[in-house]
Amino acid sequence: MLLRGSSAACYSSLGDHRRLSNPSARATLFLNFRRRPFPLPPLKQPMSSIPPRSSQTRALTGSADAVSSERKDDLPMHVLSNTKVGILGGGQLGKMMCQAASCMAIKVLTLDPLEKSPASGLSYCHVVGDFNDGEAVREFAKRCDLVTIEIEHVDAVMLEKLEQQGIDCQPKASTIKIIQDKYLQKYHFSQHGIPLPEFMQIDNIESAERAGSLYGYPLMIKCRRLAYDGRGNAVAHSKEELSSAVAALGGFDRALYVERWTPFVKELSVIVARGRDGCISCYPVVETIHKNNICHIVEAPADVPEKIKELSLDVAQKAVSSLEGAGIFAVELFLTGDGQVLLNEVAPRPHNSGHHTIESCYTSQYEQHLRAVLGLPLGDPSMKTPAAIMYNILGEDEGEPGLRLAHELIGRALKVPGASIHWYDKPDMRKLRKMGHITITGPSMNIVKARLDSMLNKDQSETTVIPQVAIIMGSDSDLPIMKEAAVVLKNFDVPFEVTIVSAHRTPDRMYSFASSAKKRGIQVIIAGAGGAAHLPGMVASLTSLLVIGVPVRTASLDGVDSLLSIVQQMLAIRILANGEAKLWDRVVKYQEVMKDTVLTKAEKLEHEGWEQYLKS
Repeated sequence: MLLRGSSAACYSSLGDHRRLSNPSARATLFLNFRRRPFPLPPLKQPMSSIPPRSSQTRALTGSADAVSSERKDDLPMHVLSNTKVGILGGGQLGKMMCQAASCMAIKVLTLDPLEKSPASGLSYCHVVGDFNDGEAVREFAKRCDLVTIEIEHVDAVMLEKLEQQGIDCQPKASTIKIIQDKYLQKYHFSQHGIPLPEFMQIDNIESAERAGSLYGYPLMIKCRRLAYDGRGNAVAHSKEELSSAVAALGGFDRALYVERWTPFVKELSVIVARGRDGCISCYPVVETIHKNNICHIVEAPADVPEKIKELSLDVAQKAVSSLEGAGIFAVELFLTGDGQVLLNEVAPRPHNSGHHTIESCYTSQYEQHLRAVLGLPLGDPSMKTPAAIMYNILGEDEGEPGLRLAHELIGRALKVPGASIHWYDKPDMRKLRKMGHITITGPSMNIVKARLDSMLNKDQSETTVIPQVAIIMGSDSDLPIMKEAAVVLKNFDVPFEVTIVSAHRTPDRMYSFASSAKKRGIQVIIAGAGGAAHLPGMVASLTSLLVIGVPVRTASLDGVDSLLSIVQQMLAIRILANGEAKLWDRVVKYQEVMKDTVLTKAEKLEHEGWEQYLKS
């Protein structure tokens, strides 16, 4: 195990940083948890040069008497800037964790086989060593107040021994051992009632053929260990392909198991945070789109019904609750055509499907992981932008040609509104290797997708303009009134569309228009209400967007009927929900509940008859 630079220099740096002869020379962040206790273990002294805790407190407060006897019964004051978090692994996840830690003055030490790993330039101290080397892990842990991971392929046996010696490891070694073995992982979750694809272990060709007879083909064959990003998976489409599929994975000596093929329609993911006190907080459900079995695009939030989101969150929470330890857990899911949500895999660390949270959520998954493992209050996981897409920069070629293509993509991304670029600075370019990612945020998924298309289009001379406002009317006779709205929007350079949507003549068109408006990027609908008067109300019943009704004067009631209809639909909550993702979800859920209520009543009325219905 090597320490980057000289070990003496690194120790000197650590020691100098903690000398506090002049406490006013630098600011130190204190957090007192007297109101809400969190089970933070006492910080151990990682080096002999660090003074005892009491002398540290005297140096920071100016007097030993400053710590009252009342605090002895409470958790000790936690000096966050003196906390050293050790990360096993120094890849891109470690790098982004270092970035989050720097905002809270948390010192991060990294252990990685590469001297110039992505996290090495940002970590407080980078140690060159193999995170599968038990002795290297043990020596590294001595320097840290707690140890966490950014990759699950570590020496879990050594972590278990370190825990027995009092070393704080989060998540727990027992969890990492379960996750490392995919068959054991599946078995564990099956014992806790988590819905899964059917699976079984195989150790010879006869057992593989039995699995094929039981589950049918195609049959998914997987390695139990060291399988990720599609590596370690093979598909047998028939009994005759079993031998070649097994051989492609290295044979039965590799330790294999099989899963029933899942005909999913979407792959979903939920990032779950679990605190040291057991509290759980979930990020919004996202959809992951893969390229060559590697996560390529993440859409947040996922375009699925609210019931599917609730089911996904329920599966994710139950899965994480069955494991031990604190931190971020990524729960990957399959959505089937008949509405089932099945667990695919769990990663006990920050995950590719959560990269978007840096820009799109109030608390990124990396900050949340640090909060969780340190026992700090968990942050707000909700989205602060209506839509986001994360695009993985995968190596398109080897070496310099691949780098040139990646940098051309980054150049185009710099011109895209709402785009944030993360380049991992890996030492060499390889085909399909994750080299970085780009997150694009915006007011709707349709707008964000259009921006992604613009970024991927090498010819950016033509850009698609997405309408933000829709002006609709029941008849072209309403146009003389509605054109005034178009004139104002044009003067303010607000992109808009004008069309005819009749509530009573083209109800199917009205339904299609209203239900797809949000997805297409529309943020406000201006609807003219003429003789029928119900266009704004009908459209408002089909979307959670703000619908502004415009009374159109008629020969009979002079527009009064239209105005009365419109006033009933002008809900202030729609205005607020248009810019707040959490409130938007609640409005959508409310509409679905109202719809279900009406359908239930209608079914009951038809079944019982109107006379019995009135009596009940």
